[in-house]
Amino acid sequence: MKEITVQATVPEKKDAEGNVTQVAVGPFSINVQSGETAAELISMFGDDAVKTNAISNWIVTLQANMRSGMKKGESVEALQARLGNAKMGVATTGVKVDPKQAYLAMFQNATPEKRKEMLEELKLAAQKG
Repeated sequence: MKEITVQATVPEKKDAEGNVTQVAVGPFSINVQSGETAAELISMFGDDAVKTNAISNWIVTLQANMRSGMKKGESVEALQARLGNAKMGVATTGVKVDPKQAYLAMFQNATPEKRKEMLEELKLAAQKG
């Protein structure tokens, strides 16, 4: 068993006019007992608690990876290819994605307005040749 220190701060928040709506508080620190291994954590808190916490943390990690890919224009198919075999606690690595297939998937998932924009971009790129 080991003691860990957990620190938290409430940041200041301002509205659109710059008025403070939440005053900053902290940082505060507390000390809690924790296990040094997964087995010790299970012994202290129970299998279900440790499993539930681990899965919740993993979901947040996967969501962050998904949002990052979505901001870069990755399709759902590309996200599935990159993250579908992810392992908890192991950093994700890039997957070779065929750019043509990725662009076609992005086109198929685009709104009619975005499709028109993409077609115009392709026409301009073809003219530059």
